[in-house]
Amino acid sequence: MERWDAVETRARLARREVSPREVIDAAIARAEAAGELGAIVTETFERARDECMRARGPLAGVPTFVKDLADVEGVRIGWGTRAVGEVVSRKSSPTVRLLGAMGLVSLGKSATPELGMTATTEPLAHGPCRNPWDRERSTGGSSGGAAALVAAGVVPIAHASDGGGSIRIPASSCGLVGLKVTRGRLDMEASSLLPINVAVHGVVTRSVRDTIAFWQAVDTLRRPRRPIGPPRTPKRLRVAAFADSPLGAAVSPDVRAAVERAARLCEALGHDVEHVRAPFSVELIDDFVRYWALLAWLQDRGGRALVHPSFDRTRLEPWTLELSRWCEREPFALARAVVRLRRFGQRFRMTHDVLVSPVVAHPPPRLGHLAPDLPFDVAMERIREHCPFTGIVNALGTPAISLPLGQSAEGLPIGVQFAARAHEEATLLGLARDLEDAAPFATRGVGAA
Repeated sequence: MERWDAVETRARLARREVSPREVIDAAIARAEAAGELGAIVTETFERARDECMRARGPLAGVPTFVKDLADVEGVRIGWGTRAVGEVVSRKSSPTVRLLGAMGLVSLGKSATPELGMTATTEPLAHGPCRNPWDRERSTGGSSGGAAALVAAGVVPIAHASDGGGSIRIPASSCGLVGLKVTRGRLDMEASSLLPINVAVHGVVTRSVRDTIAFWQAVDTLRRPRRPIGPPRTPKRLRVAAFADSPLGAAVSPDVRAAVERAARLCEALGHDVEHVRAPFSVELIDDFVRYWALLAWLQDRGGRALVHPSFDRTRLEPWTLELSRWCEREPFALARAVVRLRRFGQRFRMTHDVLVSPVVAHPPPRLGHLAPDLPFDVAMERIREHCPFTGIVNALGTPAISLPLGQSAEGLPIGVQFAARAHEEATLLGLARDLEDAAPFATRGVGAA
């Protein structure tokens, strides 16, 4: 069963080839076997055994995990931090209720870095989350636990969220499919109150059709005014590709090769591909980093209201605290950054249908390379150079997907990012499906690493 994706799992359940309890019991056994990954922070196995028999909806009976930034009624929430006490959620968040309406059955909470604030899942609260491809490597962040559990074959689909690359970076690090949708489609709670709304919910999966099935279920249950609808790929897309960092920093040759291969695949599918320079300036990348620091400052200074009344800011990790202090020291620079990002979002127009780029500049780094207790200047430089490609898409509010189209010389997964105009998820998913058919993705299963 570990090789079944969500669509196949649901189909076998519908045909009664297996029972809901058999599916959940098998997933629990895989979760227990993968315990050394450090991807599960709270398990709800007995609850899942009970709930699976009552599950109804388009994905009824499919096992999943919920990222530990979201509330699940009656389940501990930790936000990946030492700064809160023992907290049990009193009610489920709207997105968790939506997952339940789909029939997805949660086995527990997946690991996340502190408050979701960095690109690796190595929280000091409970230790690092390990990559199933190489257990000394990072899973990325902030949906690193979710990605590890899907890559390891524990579950076929897992809840994730993305405010600066937090779906796409773990998807790239763990060889998965990760779609960040258009702003307003499934926003993280209260993100619309921010100066720039950057954060959305989603999932990580091993197959494109699972990502399609999830968002079709969202359309069915929420009935939005602008549904994604069925995937579509025009016969000829105008595709722009670039592999250089906007910062001028080095990009791994393996990552460059993955982008170039993706461009050739698009050409082979009949699309017009143009190689371009990075369309985002260094200033814009740095503006987004400053905006990210504002999110750390808001949680640092407003943690008792925004996170939980037990919040103790003195117990925050060095990275979060120093990011907040950096924001506080330079308020005028932050204000200018917000203005420029907003202006950029209003004025930027994609001249191509799809923009192809790296997700991150390097294959998954070793654990410790981006650790939250590094000296701040070292951590900032490393994160800035590793992750210059994803945040601007969040600032624009447009969709982008990471597809596992490359591998490093060491056999580590490399994702390629495909971005499109607002509300063009159907185009991205159609292209992703074609690319998956043309070059089937390499995936891992439990025990494979």
